[in-house]
Amino acid sequence: MNAVILIGRLTEDPELRYTASGTPVGSFTLAVDRQRTNQAGQRETDFIKIVTWQKSAENCAQYLRKGKLAAVEGRLQIRQYENKEGQKVRVAEVVANNVQFLSPKDSNTTAAPTASSARPSQASPSQYQDDPFANDDNSMMDIVDDDLPF
Repeated sequence: MNAVILIGRLTEDPELRYTASGTPVGSFTLAVDRQRTNQAGQRETDFIKIVTWQKSAENCAQYLRKGKLAAVEGRLQIRQYENKEGQKVRVAEVVANNVQFLSPKDSNTTAAPTASSARPSQASPSQYQDDPFANDDNSMMDIVDDDLPF
């Protein structure tokens, strides 16, 4: 069985590209906090690459932004390629089957995603009480480039 479920915040705006045949493919990185604290009492964060396809990729590119909370359900994929220096590089990423938008809709967003692809959460405002970023005027995450694994 190969199943992954993640909830985290985007570290960057999603990138949308198209294959040679015109199929939309999107990617973004999700910052996911670990449940347990380290010896210093702090939570560590994993930065996980997410890949989306077709309408889900287009919806993510249109409606998600850096700092927004999202849930991703999909499968882990390990792939290998050769970089410009001729070295083999292994990449671990999650190929999303479903992306749920968990942050409240921005006032500048004019439409909601369709129900057949990435659907917004039906969460009530009380579900965001434990979210330390819920009432933060600045919804962007402060992430130093040195913290990123790529």
